[in-house]
Amino acid sequence: MPDLVAAVDCGTNSTRMLISDGTRSIERIMRITRLGDGVDATGRLAPEAIERVVQALLEFRVLLDRYDVQKVRATATSAARDSVNSDEFFEAAERALGVRPELLSGIDEGRLSFAGATAELDPSDGPFLVLDIGGGSTEFVVGSSHVEGVLSCNVGCVRLSEKWIATDPALPEELLACLSVVGSHIDDVVREVPSVSGARTLVGLAGTVSTAAAVELGLADYNRDEIHHFRISKAAVEDVFRTLATESRSERIQNPGMEEDRADVIVAGLSILVKVMRQLGFDECLVSESDILDGIVADLACRGSSDGG
Repeated sequence: MPDLVAAVDCGTNSTRMLISDGTRSIERIMRITRLGDGVDATGRLAPEAIERVVQALLEFRVLLDRYDVQKVRATATSAARDSVNSDEFFEAAERALGVRPELLSGIDEGRLSFAGATAELDPSDGPFLVLDIGGGSTEFVVGSSHVEGVLSCNVGCVRLSEKWIATDPALPEELLACLSVVGSHIDDVVREVPSVSGARTLVGLAGTVSTAAAVELGLADYNRDEIHHFRISKAAVEDVFRTLATESRSERIQNPGMEEDRADVIVAGLSILVKVMRQLGFDECLVSESDILDGIVADLACRGSSDGG
């Protein structure tokens, strides 16, 4: 049996891990940890946010030891990029996990997400626009068999929620503000990555997109096989957005497929997906549960092969 490798991603909203033998997933685990809580306003990672991630990493460490994982690569993204005390987080994370997270640039984050999301796709269905909606940033990556253009924008479900949504449910003007902010970022993407206009297939990643699919499917329990490569129509995305945006948090969590820990940021996240589909003219979105973790694992497995491991 080949050596096991693992990818750990410390994101703005969640902390996740994938353990794999290079061809199949052994364990895939996610915890909502909200590392980026308040970062946009304060520029600092809060001690309680760091502690939430540390607790998740301690849990992950048990699994890494249990499976005798040989190679681990940990990454951190938007929240750590935006904070002045990221070293404090990296030190705590390294003590918990045994591996120091690597701070990814938005560009590197996008490239790894693209690699994971498109590995199982037919390049003839491209060019793809891989849309990775995170908590603090959203990556737009265009390409078929390889990346042709990428832009990371400082807009995500946590960042938008904290800055523009103060009421529950959101007021119409708050929703319009979110859509307007996202629209300006899409204008930047069109200007900086002109090939986005030629993309044929929209591939959506991360919790916002998965939740939209789960709610549309009415899944009482998460089922990766049902969600992965589900094609959700623009009309369905608009319907889920309209439904969840007009409900209070307590009403929102009653929808099958709606994770309670994501209920306070899902409306802002959906505003990103909705606006991208509207502004760039996509009639459907291919939901991918393969993402940056899969890209990192593939890279680790490839390095292991080239090293003779």
